Amino acid sequence: MSWPLVKLGDIFKITSGGTPSRKKKEYYEGGTIHWVKTGDLHHKYVESASEFITQEGLDGSSTRLYPEGTVLLAMYGATIGACSILNVEACTNQACAAFTPNEKIDLEYFYYLMKDCKSDFVKAGSGGAQPNISASFLKEFEIPLPPLDEQKRLAAILDKADAIRRKRQQAIKLADDFLRSVFLDMFGDPVTNPKGWEVRNLKDIARIQIGPFGTQLHKEDYMENGIPLINPTHIVKGEIIPKTNLTISDEKHASLSEYHLKTGDIVMGRRGEMGRCAIVSGKEDGWMCGTGSLFIRPKQTGVFSEYLNKLLSSQAIKNHLESESQGATMPNLNKTIVGNIKIPVPTDEVLEQFTVIKETFLKTKTSAIDSLNEPLFESLSQKAFASKL
Repeated sequence: MSWPLVKLGDIFKITSGGTPSRKKKEYYEGGTIHWVKTGDLHHKYVESASEFITQEGLDGSSTRLYPEGTVLLAMYGATIGACSILNVEACTNQACAAFTPNEKIDLEYFYYLMKDCKSDFVKAGSGGAQPNISASFLKEFEIPLPPLDEQKRLAAILDKADAIRRKRQQAIKLADDFLRSVFLDMFGDPVTNPKGWEVRNLKDIARIQIGPFGTQLHKEDYMENGIPLINPTHIVKGEIIPKTNLTISDEKHASLSEYHLKTGDIVMGRRGEMGRCAIVSGKEDGWMCGTGSLFIRPKQTGVFSEYLNKLLSSQAIKNHLESESQGATMPNLNKTIVGNIKIPVPTDEVLEQFTVIKETFLKTKTSAIDSLNEPLFESLSQKAFASKL
């Protein structure tokens, strides 16, 4: 049995909000009215806006107040197709299309349907400088409209499937949080060394290698989509994020073998911001240490690399490196400064214990991720809106 296709404009009066003038402080200061933007459409429900306006802001602009239960859909930019239900009375800016509650459609059903249609909205909005869909487009957009009781039944099924998916996501986060807690409990604060471990110079427990000199790498050596070089700007919040336009050829890479990164290395920026570090994973194995970086290769890898990375990223070490760094215009590090960093070295017993715990939790996390990747919710959504559920 197929359901009739109905235009959204025949079910809703589709509207959008506006932006009160930023030049008028009285429109914003001390405001208590939720003013929702597309960046607030992260979850099923909007419990609070990231910004508020005053009654003067509401009265003096084209924004409007929507009741609880209104479904909002992002029409512009990178968030196009994002969707949420208001759990509070709120205004919106002009980038949000609003669908207010009515007796023709169950809003839970409509919310899940809009999420299932996101790829259609993204496709329709592509082509311009900024992706967007219009209210006119949405008015003509057709959706399947089963009887109200069937809408409620389908929404209940999808809600349960979505709850299972969210619980799996929560389980992954809890596993990560627990592992961080165990790490802190077993290793303590490595800067203060509460465990009383032996303290050694970094140069005695690891190889330290500065990236290649500028004379070894020239502008003409760089190419698109080759082997990535890792400079300080490619180390972001503890992760390695390369750029495809700063890479080298296989031939050039082979000629600079002493600068190849290996799994378990810690790559550190030696110019500019001190203490910018990341662990090299299997994905980055064989990439190049850039001229603005250095790498540290511990004699022990595995868990010890994680411990060492945490220590080298700490604020205390950053402060130490800033005080020791050289260079009048831009601070920079050399092998001597880095090699003389004092490192409390954990016992083999502690490292082995944490390795066992970590491996156990990685198995649990992998299982949870595998379950999360099963297309249960997406499969149910497709069947639901094709009248096959």
